[in-house]
Amino acid sequence: MTTTTTGTDTLTRDALAVLQPGFAGTTAPDWVRRRLGEGLASVALFGRNVVDAEQVTALTAALRAERDDLLVAIDEESGDVTRLEVRTGSSFPGSHALGAVDDVALTRDVAAELGRRLAACGVNLNWAPSADVNANPDNPVIGVRSFGADPHLVARHTAAYVEGLQSTGVAACTKHFPGHGDTSVDSHHAVPHIDLDATTLHERELAPFRAAIAAGTRAVMSAHIRVPVLDPDRPATLSGRILTDLLRGELGYDGLIVTDGMEMQAISGTYGLEQGVVLAIAAGADAICVGGGLCDEDTVLSLQSALVDAVRSGRLAEERLADAAARVRALADWTARVRSTASAAEARPEIGLTAARRAVTVTRTRPTAPLAAPVYVATFTPVANIAVGDETPWGVGAELERLLPGSVTGRFSGPDAGAQALKAADGRRVVAVVRDEHRHPWMRTALDTLLGAAPDTVVVEMGVPQSSPRGALHIATHGAARVCGIAAAEAIVAG
Repeated sequence: MTTTTTGTDTLTRDALAVLQPGFAGTTAPDWVRRRLGEGLASVALFGRNVVDAEQVTALTAALRAERDDLLVAIDEESGDVTRLEVRTGSSFPGSHALGAVDDVALTRDVAAELGRRLAACGVNLNWAPSADVNANPDNPVIGVRSFGADPHLVARHTAAYVEGLQSTGVAACTKHFPGHGDTSVDSHHAVPHIDLDATTLHERELAPFRAAIAAGTRAVMSAHIRVPVLDPDRPATLSGRILTDLLRGELGYDGLIVTDGMEMQAISGTYGLEQGVVLAIAAGADAICVGGGLCDEDTVLSLQSALVDAVRSGRLAEERLADAAARVRALADWTARVRSTASAAEARPEIGLTAARRAVTVTRTRPTAPLAAPVYVATFTPVANIAVGDETPWGVGAELERLLPGSVTGRFSGPDAGAQALKAADGRRVVAVVRDEHRHPWMRTALDTLLGAAPDTVVVEMGVPQSSPRGALHIATHGAARVCGIAAAEAIVAG
């Protein structure tokens, strides 16, 4: 590792200020406290840092004892991607459910309640909302994280989300610029390539970002995607044509530009972490997100050194690094000002479940008796994408076990999943729970097996409802948040 300069001069402080690292543990590590005193201006929280709201509040208070203008970021999209409720499932439906309801006032209210809860925990920057237009239904990483496939719908709900969240003093970070919705590769693993024409890009992908900028989003997150019509050589995170010429120049955006996680293979596996960070700042990014996997003191010092060395060698303009650091500090100042002047928002703990209930779509394909006896819940479990993770529980089993005592839940995957579920059900009425059936041939085969043997099976789709409804009763929740499971279970029992 390059020898690190740890003095307090402006250059080394600026190099720390642009980093937005994660860390291990549920209390403030000593190394983070030290670096806050040397210029570190942001930290990022992930599921590994969360026990409950009280613990997060204590953690952020301990961090701010070292630096009161600290930016504390979190990846709390709600819905399928939750960190604050990583162990229980989210109290809020995700973007796709809100888009299915298509009530911008509801989206604004949900975002405001989420912002109120984040602010109460000491979090002041949320890496949300996703402004990606879900143009490719086979997208392995966006899906229900998007408001939908219509760019106008996505635009109006993105703007409403930004307004609701920021009314609480929590900065929104609209992502993933210039649009991750038309990809078939997960940038956690490789560089997605989006080969579309300029007209489609501007009319579809960029429309929600224009709406977010007009709504005053304080931050925008770049995507690790290659868009040849904009830059044939570099992914957006490392592209001056995309971040400086397009986002700042053409779209007139003047807020903070945050990178997606730099440890993702699209960057670290292609350019190397240190080189990627230097290229991102040079391209126009202001804050470097790192640590979704894990981040330690050595990583932070290595990245600080890489930036300092790049300035001293002439590969990175010192003015560009100073500008990036100033934007980070300016956002921290904004959150403090808004928090001090905003009136205390009234808590609305029921708003998430209300929204989830409104998002449920019920299709009856044949007459069927309401469920009153215990059932067998067969949950067909796909491999979770990295953004969602596999820590967070999902499904309808827990709620059906409460509403219909004696019900049992099993989880299945693979080519024999349907036969295994039928055997486990042992003649009981089956509720089959799927997630993006259209993307998983084995899941489609499992439903074929179940419905062939038990046509009164109830099907609950908790992903993007792209496949045609089937089952005696088909319920689409438009997401797998805990409240979506509650709403689906209620609909099943109601018949």
